[in-house]
Amino acid sequence: MSDIRNERRTFLKVLGAATAAGVSSQPLFSALADPPVAPDEFFVFIHASGGWDVTVGLDPRNEARGIIDPASTQWVDTAVLRNWRDATLDADYETFEILQPRGTNLRFGPAVGNLLNIADRVTVINGLAMNTVSHPDGTFFVSTGRHLAGGRPAGASIDTVMANESGRAQLFPSVSVSYPSAYVGNELDPRSAPLKMASIDSVSRVLTRANVNTQAADRNAVTMMLTQEARDLLARSYHPEVIEQFVLQYESLPRMVREDFLGLFQTAGLQTAQPNFNYRARFQSRGAVNAAFAVEAMKRNVVRCVSFSMGSLDTHGANYRTQPLVQQELFDVVAQLVASLDAAPHPTLRNERLSAHTHILVVSDFCRTPQINMTGGRDHYPNGSALVISPKFRGGFSFGSSDPDQLLPRVAGRFADGMRAVAPPDVLATFVNAFGVNPRKYLRDGDVVRELLRA
Repeated sequence: MSDIRNERRTFLKVLGAATAAGVSSQPLFSALADPPVAPDEFFVFIHASGGWDVTVGLDPRNEARGIIDPASTQWVDTAVLRNWRDATLDADYETFEILQPRGTNLRFGPAVGNLLNIADRVTVINGLAMNTVSHPDGTFFVSTGRHLAGGRPAGASIDTVMANESGRAQLFPSVSVSYPSAYVGNELDPRSAPLKMASIDSVSRVLTRANVNTQAADRNAVTMMLTQEARDLLARSYHPEVIEQFVLQYESLPRMVREDFLGLFQTAGLQTAQPNFNYRARFQSRGAVNAAFAVEAMKRNVVRCVSFSMGSLDTHGANYRTQPLVQQELFDVVAQLVASLDAAPHPTLRNERLSAHTHILVVSDFCRTPQINMTGGRDHYPNGSALVISPKFRGGFSFGSSDPDQLLPRVAGRFADGMRAVAPPDVLATFVNAFGVNPRKYLRDGDVVRELLRA
């Protein structure tokens, strides 16, 4: 056994030297050496898949103006909407009252759910110029700041960017659950590639090991041997960054197959650990599981970025029968996520709460049309909204808007390319800049909107 082990060590030393010589001239290794920014910060990115109806949510309209057909008690099940307040436009038409939380300039519709209770912590960007009505294009536009090129992402997504900047040493820099994640660009460290999956449970199935041919003790012994070999190589390596990744992988493996760790990736375990999420929601039960995972994984300091999609917003028919409730459940998940982060201790900063160091960005493909179609639904429309909940951003603040008829985004101010509406690249540029990252490292377009950031 010792001879085999010595021969294996010799082979790995030669392999390590060859690997170092072969890659020493590659620019990637200058990136590997860069110190991470915001090493104690965490990030949650949520995609509201399908395109939300901003007329009942973040950019509400309750006035019959132009081609707008606002929500009415005649065709909305108002009983399920906790924030619905009747407002009469005329003797024959009842709609909803626009909610204006005190001390803010925010305006919310009845679908905003429990987000209303934390309005002073919410930043809303309205009147986003989406310039597309395609689901795939809009989906990647809001996450990368670039339209699709030949059907493929043309830039890195925001979760990959922040994982690259702050999470390279993390066990899982980025976990992506059906989110439009993209790993594109020369500035990216391979460690920041998102771990993409269809559901949280799929990871536990991969990591679970049967004891048919080997026992846990056998597997641990092999892992310990490989770890020591990697450490020996590390001590002799000209470029230690390469071998450090072998060490990290081998040292992480025993931790990843422990029962308590596997519970992170199991719905039942997450429901027990975070019982306050609504796992019985009609439309957003999976989103509740994903949010619970984000809290538990960050509490244990095993992930830097968690991104996931929450769907059912593509309501082309009977819009008001489902869309407001879908949104209410979505915003309830976000509000409960914040509440759970408030209750969770930071894993590395003493006497700090996770919420003080967690930054949430919620976006959608685009919005729905101002007018109701022939089937009572709303179609794709190139306007949009986004929200941020972050200690870096101004809470209780809304920026940008659409015109009175909600047809087009309004000019929001002067940007580097002139007077125009705010757009997704501006939101992303502002987000990364808030953590001291030069947006041009990753983004071709977009200006930093200083008004969104805390002084």
